[in-house]
Amino acid sequence: MDSLTSTFTTVLPPSTDPTEFTTRDGDILAGHQFQDQISDIFATTMQVARVEIVQPGRMMRVKVPAESVFVLADTEIRPVAIPLLDRIVAALSGRPPGLQFYMEFVIGSPYTTGTSLPIEQTLEVERAGTVAAQMADRGVPPDSIAVGIKPGQPNDIEIWFHVRSVDADRLQFSVPDSPAADE
Repeated sequence: MDSLTSTFTTVLPPSTDPTEFTTRDGDILAGHQFQDQISDIFATTMQVARVEIVQPGRMMRVKVPAESVFVLADTEIRPVAIPLLDRIVAALSGRPPGLQFYMEFVIGSPYTTGTSLPIEQTLEVERAGTVAAQMADRGVPPDSIAVGIKPGQPNDIEIWFHVRSVDADRLQFSVPDSPAADE
C-alpha cells in the first residue's frame, strides 16, 4: 500500500484557491428544476391545468380556465387559487445567481371592433391587473412578472414561464472607432 501511495502521489499540492465555475449545463438543470416545481404546483393545486414544456429547461406554458382562478364573472381570486399564487411567487423568487425566472399571465379577450383589443377597463383587463397586484403583494420580484390580454375567449388563461440568463438580457454598448473598443 505504501509503494502505491508513493508512486501515485502528486508532486504539487492541490490548489486551495477558490475558482469560479460556470456552465450552461447548470443553467439547464436549474431550468428543469424550475419547470418541475411549476408543474408540481399546478398538478397538486389545480387539476384542470394543462402543462406543456415548450423548450425543456427554458420555456413552458400552462393553460387554465378562468373559472378555476377567479370567482365567476368577477375579478376576485378564488380562495383555492391563493396557495397557487403563493407557491408561484416562491418559485419565481428562488432563482439561482445568473438566471431569471419570468412569468407572463395572459388572458383571452374578444375584439371590441374589427381587430382591436379593448383599451378600457373590461373584466379581462381587471383580472390581469388583479393577478399582478396579488403577486406584488405576495413579494414576487418585480422583474419576474408581466400580465396582459390577447385575442381569444375570456375563459382562456395562458401562463408562460421562462428561464433566462441574466447576461442575455443585459444591454451591450460599444462605441465604434473608440480607443476603448479596440482594447
